[in-house]
Amino acid sequence: MQRPVVGIVGNHYLIDDSYPVHATGTMNSEAISKVAGATPLMVPSDPEFVCPDDIVEVCDGFLFTGGRPNVHPEEYGEEATEAHGQFDRNRDRTALPLIRLCVERGQPVLGVCRGFQEFNVAFGGTLHPEIRELPGRMNHRMPPDGSLDEKFAHRHSIEFIDGGVFAELFESRSVVVNSLHGQGIKVPGNRVSIEGTAPDGTPEAITISAAKGFALAVQWHPEYNAGADPVSIALFRAFGDALRRWRGSGMVMRSS
Repeated sequence: MQRPVVGIVGNHYLIDDSYPVHATGTMNSEAISKVAGATPLMVPSDPEFVCPDDIVEVCDGFLFTGGRPNVHPEEYGEEATEAHGQFDRNRDRTALPLIRLCVERGQPVLGVCRGFQEFNVAFGGTLHPEIRELPGRMNHRMPPDGSLDEKFAHRHSIEFIDGGVFAELFESRSVVVNSLHGQGIKVPGNRVSIEGTAPDGTPEAITISAAKGFALAVQWHPEYNAGADPVSIALFRAFGDALRRWRGSGMVMRSS
């Protein structure tokens, strides 16, 4: 059987401050290919090139990756401040409607870091611009120095609610993960169910309630060293299983 295809929603960058590209980290493709068992396909994050109604017929599911730009606060009814950092309005306009459409269809979607935040905003939630400035919160940002292994090293635990999707998926109420984000959930979206939190109370794992299919997002970066990390393996294998189930039913829909 042909492997399912995963659209990886990429980011916009300038090479040498002049040449525009759409790109995604190699580790995202590696996690999708080698752990989820699917074919990665980079999706340009620009509505001028990508229509959600079209791309959902090309891909069996989608990975919404991390990225330096943040979701623009206009998307959740707030004004931009210096603390909100950089933005990519075209990614906002691509990712948010695509998440809603996939959840409506039951098409598998997985959100990571910025993708986690996109899930929340897509369903009406809001974000804190800078978690580390909140009383009692730790600094969740990536360490400024060191190797990739040092930057993506495990930094804190996640506690999951008893009987939830994540506790069942990982066969544990607690896992240890990396941490490389500045923003986080302030008010959960209408259908956003928080299933996992960091020791300081920061939401780290969510599901979309009443979703017809796989719709999970995590605030950490499971794509790093995914083939060697038990937590990442469990998450991406579950995503791959959902993709294959969708492909089995979706192929029937497309041929009818």
